[in-house]
Amino acid sequence: MSDDEREEKELDLTSSEVVTKYKGAAEIVNKALQLVVSECKPKAKIVDLCEKGDAFIKEQTGNMYKNVKKKIERGVAFPTCISVNNTVCHFSPLSSDETILEEGDMVKIDMGCHIDGFIAVVAHTHVVQGGPVTGRAADVLAAANTAAEVALRLVRPGRKNSDVTEAIQKVAAAYDCKIVEGVLSHQMKQFVIDGNKVVLSVSNPDTRVDDAEFEENEVYSIDIVTSTGDGKPKLLDEKQTTIYKRAVDKSYNLKMKASRFIFSEISQKFPIMPFTARDLEEKRARLGLVECVNHDLLQPYPVLHEKPGDLVAHIKFTVLLMPNGSDRITSHALQELTLAKTIEDEPEIKTWLALPVKTKKKGGGKKKKAGKKGESSQAEPMEGEPNVAES
Repeated sequence: MSDDEREEKELDLTSSEVVTKYKGAAEIVNKALQLVVSECKPKAKIVDLCEKGDAFIKEQTGNMYKNVKKKIERGVAFPTCISVNNTVCHFSPLSSDETILEEGDMVKIDMGCHIDGFIAVVAHTHVVQGGPVTGRAADVLAAANTAAEVALRLVRPGRKNSDVTEAIQKVAAAYDCKIVEGVLSHQMKQFVIDGNKVVLSVSNPDTRVDDAEFEENEVYSIDIVTSTGDGKPKLLDEKQTTIYKRAVDKSYNLKMKASRFIFSEISQKFPIMPFTARDLEEKRARLGLVECVNHDLLQPYPVLHEKPGDLVAHIKFTVLLMPNGSDRITSHALQELTLAKTIEDEPEIKTWLALPVKTKKKGGGKKKKAGKKGESSQAEPMEGEPNVAES
């Protein structure tokens, strides 16, 4: 075996060290999410919540792998975003922003952590209120959660990406909601948050992805966004965009001094992972970023919106396709939901939900041991499973 092949072999889930790093990143991002959810209260400033999430991830990862000879990159893999009500995604404002949460807001929290480039991402939806969530807010949250549970059971070796796309649309329709267009679930690899194997949220003539089959030892970020509206979000204001990722395959000789300065800072601090403009020298940032984006050196993550009055829910999780079944390593418990709608009359959805997440393997003692080691606490009933009272 050549060095290249050995290197390649060691970088997937066949290496217990790689699995440990994924689970370490997941443990940190789950705790960061828990922290941010606990701070989602009326009058809380959104930028403060974003900064708390990022600071927690930086602190926790900074305490790991301190005394190793070879430097191990670690930290934020996706900046904390807090998108409220009809705002779909990527709202992570600059420090000067004064936007606050209000009672009854539907808050979508999205964040990511990595250790040595092995990434764990998570998104969760929380309504700022006491007591059970009811009405359309409960519908859209249950649609996202049930779609996530179905996706977990269909992202399995031998299944196709199109199976998942079709199923999650059927789930959303059962709750009289829509899956939001343009959202992609990606395979992830070391230092790659958006790999080439993709699951489309909604299939339509304008958006096509290559057919793909899931395989053992792959890792996926499964991204489910549901809406009470038409599921076709719009970019309203480019100035709201604050999250970018360096496009490593592009080059251009920047003309403006501010652009060269900022691109140099990005290349040093954030060569691969998405970052927030809050972490740059802010005065020069806005000016320099525009030229970088115009010449495709940076990929922007725009803030998208449904129509005012629409409600949007978001659940994202990281899943490891282990030999003993799927291991969902990121999640957060849902609030209690009181639902008027039910999936009792949806036999196809009930069949999907009845599919096992783990694979029972027959074999000798050694195999069993390996299986146990590969399992995490998440193999028990999932935190994210529905906590639902049907009215």
